Amino acid sequence: MTDKPAILIVDDTPEMVAILERMLRAHCRTRAASNGKQALEMAFAEPPDLVLLDVMMPGMSGFEVCCELKARAETKEIPVIFLTALSDVRDEKTGFDAGAADYITKPISQPILLARVRNHLALKAAADFLKDKNRYLMAEVARRTEQVQIIEDVTIMAMASLAETRDNATGNHIRRTQHYVRALAAKLSSMPRYAAEFDEQTIASLYKSAPLHDIGKVGIPDAILLKPGKLTPEEFEIMKSHTVIGRDTILAAEKLIDAPSSFLRHAREIALSHQEKWDGTGYPEGLRGDAIPISARLMAVADVYDALISKRVYKPALRHDIAVGMIREGRGRHFDPAITDAFLLIQDEFSAIAARYTDPHDAVATADLA
Repeated sequence: MTDKPAILIVDDTPEMVAILERMLRAHCRTRAASNGKQALEMAFAEPPDLVLLDVMMPGMSGFEVCCELKARAETKEIPVIFLTALSDVRDEKTGFDAGAADYITKPISQPILLARVRNHLALKAAADFLKDKNRYLMAEVARRTEQVQIIEDVTIMAMASLAETRDNATGNHIRRTQHYVRALAAKLSSMPRYAAEFDEQTIASLYKSAPLHDIGKVGIPDAILLKPGKLTPEEFEIMKSHTVIGRDTILAAEKLIDAPSSFLRHAREIALSHQEKWDGTGYPEGLRGDAIPISARLMAVADVYDALISKRVYKPALRHDIAVGMIREGRGRHFDPAITDAFLLIQDEFSAIAARYTDPHDAVATADLA
């Protein structure tokens, strides 16, 4: 192994090649090509650190060879120094336009040759170092961003699971509902009315924020949250407050960051408004129609469908077709008509998601989902 740079000498005159090799042998490793075609084959097969290129050659000229080198990704950054007996300024311009780094006029002076070669190799080494460092920094940023993203996602799921463990629902409920929401958003993105609202980033944000829809349940007393029977009107009012508690919890988190977060905005909207109904009879604010954030309208369908097909202490799990029928009946009353229509189009996908994330105690009922 050697640290000497590799120089490709391209000249159709053997005597000139011999002179250049003699001048450079103490400082560089040299290879030689006698024509443009051979030079390109050698450069593409094993890119050198620098090319000394004769301008006037039979067949391909040095200008043409240089253009070919600069057109290929693996050789475009290699400095090319033209060797020429030409002295016309127009010839020099042609060479620089082709991508040359420098010109050396024949007859060649060894001190000038070595100085030019040394300077351009140093410039290339510095450029390579900066590119390598930039690639390293970009990779490191990507790695750390991914690491932060993983920590963020795990924290979200942990918070959501904490709320779910206080309820009779299970952890798989949050997994199913976030997949339902993503499926609905993806379907709506293909519809002209909603295409502008659901780009990939928005869909990803909705998917991430969906598990926090019931985070406010951490503030509901166990006597109410875990009651197996029907709630009294007073108890139901307390239960309804989980939407406001969830909104306020996420709003407090938003105030801790400097820049707006679409993820936290969607999480806040979903936490507060997923119990609203299209006809205005929901809670906590009695919002109607498009006044309900679309993120919450998506969650309304996802949450109700999952509640219907899931076993609870106060009810058995319903079959998929019965749940679909009940969602259909709620079109225009409980649910946004367009989102209901999207649900009906992808109901089989909902069934597949439910089967994929089945709760252990629902294993028997799952066989009846389809």
